[in-house]
Amino acid sequence: MYRGIYAGASAMLVQEKALDVVANNLANADSAGFRGRINVNKSFPQLLVSRIESAQNIPDLSTPKVAPLGDAALNVVLSETAMMTRRGPIQVTDNPLDVAIDGEGFFVVQDAAGNAFYTRAGHFSKNAAGELVNGDGMSVLGDGGPIALGDAISCFIDDQGQVVADGEVIAQLQIVAFERPAYLRQVGRSLLAATPQAGLPQPAGAVRLVRGALERANVNVVEEMTAMVEANRAYEMAARSVTIQDEATGRLISTFSRVG
Repeated sequence: MYRGIYAGASAMLVQEKALDVVANNLANADSAGFRGRINVNKSFPQLLVSRIESAQNIPDLSTPKVAPLGDAALNVVLSETAMMTRRGPIQVTDNPLDVAIDGEGFFVVQDAAGNAFYTRAGHFSKNAAGELVNGDGMSVLGDGGPIALGDAISCFIDDQGQVVADGEVIAQLQIVAFERPAYLRQVGRSLLAATPQAGLPQPAGAVRLVRGALERANVNVVEEMTAMVEANRAYEMAARSVTIQDEATGRLISTFSRVG
């Protein structure tokens, strides 16, 4: 009897987390370089085994997997979320320091403490110190570290990732790739952090960039709204199952108490 209550409560928690993921995706649908997240649901035994075993043979999570409408996802837990790796649409901005990656790979940025993060958001600018920075004020890294533009008046980034200042190539943007990018951890809106599951960053090799453009979020609003409706219905079904199980338990207790 109580197993049904536990299963229903578990399903409610799963759908509540799923709604949180959808809400986050929709809130950042207009953010440049944002990578949407998807839910990774597992049964409790699967989760226990996966925590014990090493992070090998991780499934391909490049595209979201949508559960059938009304699936209450009973007896499962939301073990983690994964990043959608499909590319977002390219929007032309004509800003000479804006650049979008046409393919796989991530720009590398660094905060004041020296921590490296990865992003698809190529909205760069020159700060007061003459350094190339992203929208969060973090240093954009080239092959030789932070990129200094100095007092250059005319600056742009070409389609090969070369940073040109007053007609002279001064740096090459550092662009890296991961073996399993779906497992990068989201930090803020458009920043990502490396994880053991994602693997170590490696040079991305030959990458084509789009000058004067930005990659928009890879979130499909219609898909997310559909997922929200499904999660709401599944939550309602799970809540109803808990209510039914609780009422049945109450009747059972009442019956046996009268017999005694």
